[in-house]
Amino acid sequence: MTSELFSPLSLHSGQVLKNRIAKAAMEENMAGNGQLPDEQLFTLYRRWAAGGTGLLITGNVMVHAEALTGPAGVVLDENAPLEPFTEWAKAGKSGGAAIWMQINHPGRQVVSDMPGVVWGPSDIGVSLGKHSSRFGRPTAMTPQQIDETVARYAVTARRAEQAGFDGVEVHAAHGHLLSQFLSPLVNKRTDPWGGSLENRARMLLDVVRAVRAAVSPSFAVAVKLNSADFQRGGFDADDARQVIEMLEPLGVDLVELSGGSYESPAMTGRSADARTQAREAYFLDLAKDLVRTSPLPLMLTGGITRRVTAERVLDSGVAVVGMGTALAVTPDLPDRWRKDREADRIMRPVTWSDKALASAAGMAQVRHQMRRLARGSSPRPGTHPAIALIAEQRKQRKALRTYRAWLSKPRTAA
Repeated sequence: MTSELFSPLSLHSGQVLKNRIAKAAMEENMAGNGQLPDEQLFTLYRRWAAGGTGLLITGNVMVHAEALTGPAGVVLDENAPLEPFTEWAKAGKSGGAAIWMQINHPGRQVVSDMPGVVWGPSDIGVSLGKHSSRFGRPTAMTPQQIDETVARYAVTARRAEQAGFDGVEVHAAHGHLLSQFLSPLVNKRTDPWGGSLENRARMLLDVVRAVRAAVSPSFAVAVKLNSADFQRGGFDADDARQVIEMLEPLGVDLVELSGGSYESPAMTGRSADARTQAREAYFLDLAKDLVRTSPLPLMLTGGITRRVTAERVLDSGVAVVGMGTALAVTPDLPDRWRKDREADRIMRPVTWSDKALASAAGMAQVRHQMRRLARGSSPRPGTHPAIALIAEQRKQRKALRTYRAWLSKPRTAA
């Protein structure tokens, strides 16, 4: 059966994706020694590369060694050796897909026991009720720190290209640093980075300009953006529409739409204001509105597990279908769709009443599947979320000790 899902897509940079199916970024938290990718990630990406996707987007790679979303995060800065990243790029390309590196800074979303820095546009901490103490209290960034961070994104993008990646995706969603600057709830600055949407978008636009200037014209540059934060008074769909228009003149190839943050985990189907629910294509309604005016091709991620849903997403005018959890459970799902088959199993969402804990358990379940793939084993989507969460916490404690020791040692440019 022919389908637009399996038609190529030409991008502004001249890059051509072999089909419209992408593995969206999922935070692997699987760095090896030195916060570098190793055989685990190589094996994992070879599994996905063999599954038929047109595009693989890595889990977030950190631009600042002192600011990680988790202690086993991968870091690519001016001091990191390139060889492990070259192997990672080769693994991702081994099945004919393009591979893009998602690049990120967590800002204030850093757990409280992590060393390093906790920065934000303002000194407003993550609000999770009884779980708020899980995160460090941020300090408001100085103009110099903002400029230095913009430069770090450019360094990471340039080195990703040198390592053989086909593009980067700048992460400006899910409550990470650039998303924090966009949010009127988090960004209370009164200087050129705060107030109006144009000011709140300044850091993202500066990052994209710096990245585009640091890489070749044929290297893809994408942005991951919230369609909405799903918090009353926060970044909303009209803001997203305006930011997409601001990005268009800057040489952006693709904007991936998602939604939510740790405070409102809509990306797992559990938003704080109940405008999404645990169903397929969480953000499709918002995407339909945005695609009507978007001057850039859009990618939609969130809850897509079946071909009929993916087809419906493309029928709405979205250019690329992004999947995360579905490919952690069934890494060859695109090839199955091509043969008119579906996944044998799906992972059920965690529906605990404590949304913050449910979100953490859901992410632990997904990482459990990715680790099984990385060992060459088959996924086990039936693993109880509590068991996955406990195992994840143990791994994170061990990784934290390793990260602390690594961060305490002097590093020199590679």
